[in-house]
Amino acid sequence: MKFRYAMVCSSNQNRSMEAHCLLKRQGFDVASYGTGAHVKLPGPSLREPNVYEFGTPYKQMFDDLRRKDPELYKRNGILPMLKRNIGVKLAPQRWQENSADGTFDVVFTFEEKVFDMVIEDNHEEAAVGARLTLDLCQELEATDSWEEKVDDIISTFERQNRRKIVYNISIY
Repeated sequence: MKFRYAMVCSSNQNRSMEAHCLLKRQGFDVASYGTGAHVKLPGPSLREPNVYEFGTPYKQMFDDLRRKDPELYKRNGILPMLKRNIGVKLAPQRWQENSADGTFDVVFTFEEKVFDMVIEDNHEEAAVGARLTLDLCQELEATDSWEEKVDDIISTFERQNRRKIVYNISIY
């Protein structure tokens, strides 16, 4: 069975884009979204984030930050993250404005810590989360009757990865 996936997180979109990138490379039908009012990326200090409107192309953000302080944004991983994002899609999309673009069979949400904790959402953690998301998607795709087996799939996944998943089955 082939599903359509959505990855949703808050405004900086590191986790959802990492998962989007990985699943896209593996041939999954996937989209990613943020839920904040704006796209917020770390700035020179916690009180000075870089704020962009949803729909601002990743290339524009990349060029802006490279112009402002290339060493800082390379060192903190923002330029490499934006470079990855450029290869995935044109610009960040907001869930509240774009979720009607299509019906999704599975929606993953990535709970972000408050913006002050954004430094902890590093690329290594994003990669781990993306890999776990891929594993779970592959498990769902491999079953013939997901409706009957989803609880077992989730329980096994949680036990094997020692991570709790919050999920809801919605029938439309």
